[in-house]
Amino acid sequence: MSASRCNIFCRTGWYVLRVPVAKISLAVALSHFPSRCSARTYGTGGTTFGSKLISTLPLRATNRRVFGFAFLFGGGVGLYQTIKFSFQQHFAEDELPNLPNRQYRIPTNQGSDLTFATDLTFTLYQYKTCPYCSKVRAFLDYYGLPYKVVEVNPVMHTEIKWSSEYQKVPILMVEGKEIVQLNNSSVIISAMKTCMIDKERTMSEVVKYFPRLPSTNAWGNEVLEYTNKYWVMLNEIKITEVYTSKNARKEEVRWRQWADDWLVNRIKPNVYRTPAEALATYDHIVREGNFGSVPFAKYGGAFYMFWASKVLKIWYKLHDDVREDLYMAVNEWITAIGRKRKFMGGDKPNLADLAVYGVLRSMEDLESFYDVMENTKVKKWYLATEKQVREHGGRNLCRKPLQNYHGITEF
Repeated sequence: MSASRCNIFCRTGWYVLRVPVAKISLAVALSHFPSRCSARTYGTGGTTFGSKLISTLPLRATNRRVFGFAFLFGGGVGLYQTIKFSFQQHFAEDELPNLPNRQYRIPTNQGSDLTFATDLTFTLYQYKTCPYCSKVRAFLDYYGLPYKVVEVNPVMHTEIKWSSEYQKVPILMVEGKEIVQLNNSSVIISAMKTCMIDKERTMSEVVKYFPRLPSTNAWGNEVLEYTNKYWVMLNEIKITEVYTSKNARKEEVRWRQWADDWLVNRIKPNVYRTPAEALATYDHIVREGNFGSVPFAKYGGAFYMFWASKVLKIWYKLHDDVREDLYMAVNEWITAIGRKRKFMGGDKPNLADLAVYGVLRSMEDLESFYDVMENTKVKKWYLATEKQVREHGGRNLCRKPLQNYHGITEF
């Protein structure tokens, strides 16, 4: 498969160089790519704004040769890396024949003091570097819930082929007497928190509060969207027990949505801001993720996302230096917390704190992350939230276990 990707890049570059300018656009050039090349890394799967917008841009005479040679160069480098990686993998397998299966990774909170019934198991299907998946891990870690992780191949999606109606990540499987599939990061968090507070309702009952209904996206296309996904579904009595005021609940919902709709969309153009950052980001993604023997993904993905980030900058009307927009967004969050609160949730993080922390954590080890820590006021809050998550600060907030269930539920 790696060799075929190299061949595709080389053929695309040659096509761009030899076809007259008047007859070519980026949409035509990119038609040589298979649809699987558009899999998202910083998101929950599916086609991104960037992949749709970039396919409509014309190739001008001034950048036609640069574009063509870039594809040829990318294909050549990718082929070299593929051959090199194949030899390295061959020798590594000969020397280390008994390596453990890396599909499942058990986090450090295994065996901690739990808030859920010990006969329940949780399995998270994810991309490790995805901000939405990072949000779910932050929630599970904060409440001290043990879980297995299955790293999904972003290209083939082999690990979630069994999920017929939902081919995105994250997916959380809750298994006990009942097996419940939870989809979408915000639905996962809201449904889990609802069941942790309201012990009288089962998970299969709770998921009905988050129906997937037709909606229209930014492109005017009809899509299926989960409703109520930012709300913890409680009655009035429970609301007064959990939240200090109705405004506190609305504030939590507002900033959870802000993390998804605003903050994430400032991160994407930043981690791919320059060719060097794009390559470093994809090197990190390939190293941490489950791409299998596809080293070419680093070069092809970095090239594609660097150009897509330029389109995203235009689409979101960002500054020439997109770092400014990221700094402004992060400082807006800190301003909303204010000086009198340690977290937005007060003395303990609430779901908005965990959401913003999870999104920012997805940038760790990248240049943009260190720039944010040094050039905004977020560092103190971030380290305090990180400590709470690492030490499972919320594990004693809900003492009774979840109800056990019967049957299988998928929604």
